[in-house]
Amino acid sequence: MKILVTGACGFIGSSFAHLLNEKGIKYKVVDKLTYAGKTQNLPKGCDLLVKDICDLTLKDIGVNYDYIVHFAAESHVDNSIKDGSPFVKTNVNGTYNMIELARQMPNLKKFVHISTDEIYGDVNDLDVDETDENSKMYGSSYYSATKASSDLLVQAANRTYGLPYLITRTCNNFGKRQDSEKLLPTIIRKINENQPIPVYGDGEQIREWIWADDNTNMIFKLMQTHTGIINIGSGDRWTNNKIISRIGELLGKDIKWKFVEDRKGHDRKYALDNTKLKQTGYWEISKTLDMYLKECINQEK
Repeated sequence: MKILVTGACGFIGSSFAHLLNEKGIKYKVVDKLTYAGKTQNLPKGCDLLVKDICDLTLKDIGVNYDYIVHFAAESHVDNSIKDGSPFVKTNVNGTYNMIELARQMPNLKKFVHISTDEIYGDVNDLDVDETDENSKMYGSSYYSATKASSDLLVQAANRTYGLPYLITRTCNNFGKRQDSEKLLPTIIRKINENQPIPVYGDGEQIREWIWADDNTNMIFKLMQTHTGIINIGSGDRWTNNKIISRIGELLGKDIKWKFVEDRKGHDRKYALDNTKLKQTGYWEISKTLDMYLKECINQEK
């Protein structure tokens, strides 16, 4: 088995690279090395090509792959609100280029596209408790809209050209090698430094959280056996306020709250229906967010 992995210098992609490394599977990484991508995230000796996926050619990578696993994406919602153009370039044009390369690979078994629960939009607007794989897509930011667009490109390539694919839509990830500016590391750092924590709106937005290694373990299993669209969620849902309070409690420190104007287009709640995933027999949650926070705090002390 040989796998091409895009965006593996980032947080979730690097988890997948380490999994492949542990299993002794041959793989090649393509990464542009943006602010969120670091070479030190990869296993030592990894075959890495530093290049923008929009400019990638078959001469760069060759054609002999069993799977393409496409993690590469612009993913910071606040950045997409400030300037959506990099999101259109990478998430739409970049995915299109990867699909076109995939179509020229004679032995490719599957194009695996890593998506997000954000493509469904705010669950509260849909008048449902959870979103399943048949729910409509509603882009609330340029990030979620471009990810939804890339999902549709993959589906179109299957419909028109017969490209075999798997799309996984997952919730918020936590774990090793997460960028220091993301939510959880930022909260821990600011509380430790006795700094106020900026909270969008009333802080009661609900998000679902999954350990990155659990996510990538399930992606690896699904990749080999399933096609179509599958939600990967945990059912472990927290409000932002609850996360902040829990971290403060574990640190044994008072919290300085700073409620700020809500993010534009901010979705109130994400919640994935995991029925389809559980039917595969692959659903497995080995670490909850609370378990992870306790580990992080113990390391801080």
